[in-house]
Amino acid sequence: MNIESPPAVTIRSVVLCGGSGTRLWPLSRKAFPKQFIPLFGERSLLQLTLERLIPLTGDQPESITCVASDDHRFLVADVAQCIGLQVRQILEPEPKNTAAAMALAALAAPLDALLLFCPADHHIPDALAFASMVRAAVPAALAGRLVTFGVQPSMPSTAYGYIQKGGAAGEGGFKVARFVEKPMLEKAIEFLGSGEYLWNAGIFLMQTRAIIEALQKHAPDILETCRHAMAVPQQDGLFTRPDAAVFKNCRSQSIDYAVMEQADNVVVYPFGGLWSDVGSWNAVADLALLDADGNRAGGETRNAHHLHSRTTYIHASGGRPVMALGTEDLLIIDTPDALLVAHTSDAEAVKEVVARLEALDSTQAVQHRRVARPWGWYDCVDIGERHQVKRITVRPGASLSLQMHRHRAEHWIVVRGTAEVVNGEQVLRLTENQSTYIPVGQKHRLTNPSTTPLELIEVQSGAYLGEDDIVRFEDAYGRLEK
Repeated sequence: MNIESPPAVTIRSVVLCGGSGTRLWPLSRKAFPKQFIPLFGERSLLQLTLERLIPLTGDQPESITCVASDDHRFLVADVAQCIGLQVRQILEPEPKNTAAAMALAALAAPLDALLLFCPADHHIPDALAFASMVRAAVPAALAGRLVTFGVQPSMPSTAYGYIQKGGAAGEGGFKVARFVEKPMLEKAIEFLGSGEYLWNAGIFLMQTRAIIEALQKHAPDILETCRHAMAVPQQDGLFTRPDAAVFKNCRSQSIDYAVMEQADNVVVYPFGGLWSDVGSWNAVADLALLDADGNRAGGETRNAHHLHSRTTYIHASGGRPVMALGTEDLLIIDTPDALLVAHTSDAEAVKEVVARLEALDSTQAVQHRRVARPWGWYDCVDIGERHQVKRITVRPGASLSLQMHRHRAEHWIVVRGTAEVVNGEQVLRLTENQSTYIPVGQKHRLTNPSTTPLELIEVQSGAYLGEDDIVRFEDAYGRLEK
């Protein structure tokens, strides 16, 4: 990425990774939300965000902090590792919206630091324009202003909040006249025509002391709870865990409601580049190539086919052909274990589908068939009465915990690579086409000692096959019961 050298002023980035991405179900699910999914090519939105920030803030652990769920900590670390980056993580015990997330990050930063707060799941392909926008706002932030950024609207969108520009504030910025919630179409058309309104991008630049003072003035309860939660945090390498018992009492509110809409020192800087919060399937479709009939495709585009169709978007990620015949204004999202077919006018209501599935206790509401783990991943290929079949991939040098199961036995068959297996008192070295059997209650561990991925098939059998039937004795990832 070719971006000029960073400015003399040191900027620290805070990436807000707490979104659940339910409006992009079934591709995005709570256990593996949209910021970790490679929606555009092979890189995830989080990876693209980190790459965009490195030229501005540097590549050292103290330069970028991610505020993330404890459940997603290894996903964040894995994305960062893909680009040779280590990032500090503040792990929220539970989601409490952006005001609390930003408060936690500010309380962990030096008072004179300049903090750039960015969502992990936005699509901003023009990194040069993004960097220029941020640098233009540095003087205002250093002067104690609360800087937010707005996007020049390209259409009368009803999916975004708006910021009305006030008088000029220097260096291309404007005072904020008011914040406006997502409008009806008539209002959105009026806003676009006036030239006075920007889309609210949810990106902020401010000094630590400025955001702390603003929270103290406008949301003192949130700040005080976060301060107590961060008084004696649990530190585990690059992971910082606030006190969960304290943090659970924190009020949940966005930074816009808690601070920005009440403060009198807010300025906005316009961004003229391409931007999307990728907040719905319509937003994803808008970023795909358009054919002569208004159709678009994403994911495994070779498997997406339109015949006599118009304005239909297909996202094929289920490994099979998806054919739209004679359709119009449809969204078709195919994954290995769930399918969504929706009218384009209902894109914003997909989260209601997730709520319905959760009420039905459907695992597809929150979990993919392919499940990420700190050592690699597994894919649940088949499940039935008293049996389950998984395809497991272990990263080079990685190891599962030393563990046992009270209710199931397991058969492991190596498909590719080399496995080092602890099976009771035995230590086995298995290669392609070799296998081992692990009885109920037997201590065991799987390790990949090689420099290439290890792939195997696991066949489970027993009365209970739930993921919670694991007793860990040793674990490299801090997952032992406290």
